[in-house]
Amino acid sequence: MNADTTGPHVVVAGGGIAGLAAALRLAGTGHRVTLLEAGDRLGGKLLAGEIAGAPVDLGAESLLARRPEAVALARAVGLGDRLQPPATTTASVWSRGALIPMPKGHVMGVPGDGRAVEGLLSEEGVRRIGIDHELPPTEIGEDIAIGAYVAERMGHEVVDRLVEPLLGGVYAGDAYRISMKAAVPALFEAARRHPTLTAAVQAVQQAGAAVPADAAGAATGLGGSVFLGVEGGVGTLPGAVADAVRAAGGEILTRTPVTALRRTGPAGWEVVAGDRVLAADAVVLATPAGPAAALLADHAPAASAELAGIAYASMALITLAFRRSDMPALAGSGFLVPPVDGHTIKASTFSSQKWRWVADGAPDVFVLRTSVGRHGEEEQVHREDDDLVADSLKDLAAATGLTARPVATTVTRWTGGLPQYPVGHLARVARLREAVAALPGLRVAGAAYDGVGIPACVASAHRAADEIAAEFGGEHGVRFGDEIIATSKRTDPGAGHSS
Repeated sequence: MNADTTGPHVVVAGGGIAGLAAALRLAGTGHRVTLLEAGDRLGGKLLAGEIAGAPVDLGAESLLARRPEAVALARAVGLGDRLQPPATTTASVWSRGALIPMPKGHVMGVPGDGRAVEGLLSEEGVRRIGIDHELPPTEIGEDIAIGAYVAERMGHEVVDRLVEPLLGGVYAGDAYRISMKAAVPALFEAARRHPTLTAAVQAVQQAGAAVPADAAGAATGLGGSVFLGVEGGVGTLPGAVADAVRAAGGEILTRTPVTALRRTGPAGWEVVAGDRVLAADAVVLATPAGPAAALLADHAPAASAELAGIAYASMALITLAFRRSDMPALAGSGFLVPPVDGHTIKASTFSSQKWRWVADGAPDVFVLRTSVGRHGEEEQVHREDDDLVADSLKDLAAATGLTARPVATTVTRWTGGLPQYPVGHLARVARLREAVAALPGLRVAGAAYDGVGIPACVASAHRAADEIAAEFGGEHGVRFGDEIIATSKRTDPGAGHSS
């Protein structure tokens, strides 16, 4: 698509999926777009790679399909025929030395019936869930930590064995600090309406059951899959979006960090990037919170202070390739690990079983990956590669009986990769957005705001782009072939960074 790019000039700072999505949205509606990325590649935490001849994702590996934004973006840039559901979604929890099938009938690990978790929790843990019915309603207020709330209603074992490992895969954070309103908004709203947590979980489950699987998957054309991958890796999405931005007339520069912003009168900006100074009618900051805080310090000190208060967690992915003939029988797509058991890894994905395209790419190789690191565990992530591999193999042997040596290994570190959403996060975001909105021609987007998942990042990019376009009288929504990427105002954390 070759768009008319004689319109207002918008500079997008940050070449992750949010910055790319904002750039495409703006270029497609006739804006002249320049995207500046500090690093030497695009895509942020989306990174496709290869190990022992097998294509793999070395970052985020899936799209939450129940939200439309990421799937629509993939289709819009020509990846629609490469969207694939997982070959298996059966997962386990490695708890107390055994791999136990992930219980069904829960909302982010919170059960609607104690019988659903009888195989995972102790008898006392199951009994404690039933006490929820006997407790008076809990005052939730404007927000509450999901771990603290669930522990109060159903006991710590539910949090430690189910909620914590599930949330850890998304946020690499501490369930006892993570905002329920931000991380599980449907459950938060239900809990405010119902006297018990059990009733709230059942209400969320019933609301989900009211949407048929074929309707839930209608937007993808791939049935009712909760998650989708991309053949060749979700990490191929940024390159496809970048190609579409260029085809629409946009310019993309890597190794070009934005170092300062200057106001040029009541409207308009100068963007300083090394020895370059770009005149811009508007700017979208799609960087992590720290760089955005520095750039806004002189222009919106209140927003800068709010951004500076957003903490980040680091994590490492250890990707291992084995000869398939050396592998023991493994069930399902992988397993989660409760931190309370004291193991190094927090999860493992059996990539060759989860994604057909990984297995097809190297039939004689079996690829799996582990993840290490949570908020406050920086020392784990920065250990030597050989140590992370050795600890991963030790934990894998204990969990699955795997004793084979890998034929290849890759360690990928995502330092400061995952923003944390503690209690009050959404109120913080509302305050900083209000402060930013007072500056004409400036908006923010990315994982630090409305969700860390790919669809949420795309939605925040569309929101920023549409608000910029509205200032210049532009239209909302842009048609790419037969696909329409629609504006979404929904606040939902989504998912997409799964291990």
